[in-house]
Amino acid sequence: MSRLKDLQKNLFGGTTSNARQFGMIATLVVIVLIFQIWTDGLTLRSDNLIALFQQNSYILILAIGMLMVIVAGHIDLSVGSIAAFTGILVAKAMTEWNLPWPLGILFGLAIGAVIGAWQGFWVAYIGVPAFIVTLAGMLLFRGGNQFIGNANTIPVPEGFRVIGSGYLPEIGPNTGYNNLTLLLGLAGSIAVVWRELQMRRTRKEMNADPIPIWISILRMAVMVGVLIFVSLRFGSGRVGTSFPVSGIILVALVLVYSFYTRNTAGGRHIYAVGGNSRAAELSGVKLKRVNFFVMMNMSVLAALAGMIFVARSQASGPQDGNGWELDAIAAVFIGGAAVAGGIGTISGSIVGGLVMAVLNNGLQLEGVGTDKVQIIKGLVLLLAVAVDVYNKRQGRFSIIGSLTRQFRREVPAAPTPSSGAEHEPAKTTVAG
Repeated sequence: MSRLKDLQKNLFGGTTSNARQFGMIATLVVIVLIFQIWTDGLTLRSDNLIALFQQNSYILILAIGMLMVIVAGHIDLSVGSIAAFTGILVAKAMTEWNLPWPLGILFGLAIGAVIGAWQGFWVAYIGVPAFIVTLAGMLLFRGGNQFIGNANTIPVPEGFRVIGSGYLPEIGPNTGYNNLTLLLGLAGSIAVVWRELQMRRTRKEMNADPIPIWISILRMAVMVGVLIFVSLRFGSGRVGTSFPVSGIILVALVLVYSFYTRNTAGGRHIYAVGGNSRAAELSGVKLKRVNFFVMMNMSVLAALAGMIFVARSQASGPQDGNGWELDAIAAVFIGGAAVAGGIGTISGSIVGGLVMAVLNNGLQLEGVGTDKVQIIKGLVLLLAVAVDVYNKRQGRFSIIGSLTRQFRREVPAAPTPSSGAEHEPAKTTVAG
């Protein structure tokens, strides 16, 4: 029994946030196994995994930025239109203005930054709600895409297509696998072991209760096992395919933004603003600066996602970006973010996005129509939150309740009447 309690407490980091992520990972594993059986093994085939990752990398990139927007207490409805608008401008610049494709990528990121600064200005400094600003942006940049492109498709040069449809190159001896993909999995495994040892060393230096060694070994074994399996799957595809370049970009973004949100003052300020903007401002947080940053950052990532999609499609078209904002928002909420802001993680949003991607992919492999796929995805999103909220109200185990417990704040209860003497108000815990 004590070992079971140790497992629940420490297996995935000893925090409610990590417990929530473990719950989502478990959900993802269950969905993968169900479709693996249902599709007679097609789900985990190398070619299907590679295609699944390529087809959803731009949505996962959007989920990174959307997580920060939602944590800060906002919403962004314009990301699909910004992606499409950026894609058409970059395609025109490279095709008609002969702009080299590396400069085309920088040009696209600059477009995203300018758009983000425009929307961030209205949200942070004028005070217009982000919902309204981005709704206007959705219409504005969707119209801009169709106006500039004349509702036509515009091809992009071959060099540019690498960021959307390229793979790690084949190097080294013939091992039957893509060697760079195997090295990537090995590097990830070493990083997992190193991080676990660092965590144990840090706890020892802080005189904290040590995590049982068998928990550390089990945790490392699970993570390393997953990394090895994934690297073997991606590395064993047909010759010329391997881990996608868009996946490398996504992994780099996840690492950078996870570090930023967890370990920097700027990242903590985003959570503080989303949790209680007034208290954060009184504590010295630059409220306008934070709101401006999250909106601008979202637009830059939307521009990057748009370019990756155009590179994979080999052309920019008038229908690019339709519905992307809904997929990104769904990924963030399924991944554990709170509607009111202040709660959520980058890794949780990625897992939430993968849940929707695997669900969508598995249904398509079974020939389920697009209409039914949309219905099922909508029901999954609704039920994922509704069941958890119901459990919380019934006093049962609640994933969201577990996650939000550490963010609850203390507020004074109403003082009881007294004759003259002053009483210190009692403290009552209220969910924040």
